[in-house]
Amino acid sequence: MLGAIQARFSGAARKRRGEFLVRTVNLPLDAKILDLGGGTGRHIRAVLPRHTDITVCDISGDDLKAARERFGFKTVLLQETERLPFNDQAFDFCFCSSVIEHVTGPKQHVVTIEDDTAFRTIAREHQNRFAGEIARVARSFYVQTPHRYFPIESHTWLPGVIVLLPRRQQIALIERFNRFWFKRTAPDWHLFDWREMTETFPDAKIYRERYLGMTKSLMAIKA
Repeated sequence: MLGAIQARFSGAARKRRGEFLVRTVNLPLDAKILDLGGGTGRHIRAVLPRHTDITVCDISGDDLKAARERFGFKTVLLQETERLPFNDQAFDFCFCSSVIEHVTGPKQHVVTIEDDTAFRTIAREHQNRFAGEIARVARSFYVQTPHRYFPIESHTWLPGVIVLLPRRQQIALIERFNRFWFKRTAPDWHLFDWREMTETFPDAKIYRERYLGMTKSLMAIKA
């Protein structure tokens, strides 16, 4: 029951963001598009159903196989923390949705870091490097990420106060809820606030996605 509600809620939010993107960025049908962290490609196909020159990149080989077989997309398998294997300005547009918060370093390592300062330092280093790669390989981009201070934390669907807990307690709580809660996650994410988003994407315009008057996610758009 809760899982179905979560799926409908997330689907509706993605639809709204997709409509906003299409209104905000004028993408010719022949634009060369990179879907970074796009998984099976289902999201980018829903957002840009008429565009055909799309390359989906992800760290999951199974998801990329689905992107090729279902939609005929070009795919590139990435390794964690590597430089993107593309030339400068190789794409007209990069689409990156709900990915950058997870780009915090090698997952097997970062999920074990219990010190708050150490985790934030390594996470922000990798996120800034990732943002730089997006700006390097694409002339324009859209990067969306959940807002840190929304009342419901998007990866756990627990009260948003979880992001304020010391990391040691946060990890313990996630491990406990993963045993029975419908929304499971690994503690590899570092959520952005407004200041971090503007610092990370200084050449982009930052938008707020609002829900019931509250900031649900942040979007960096360079058109």
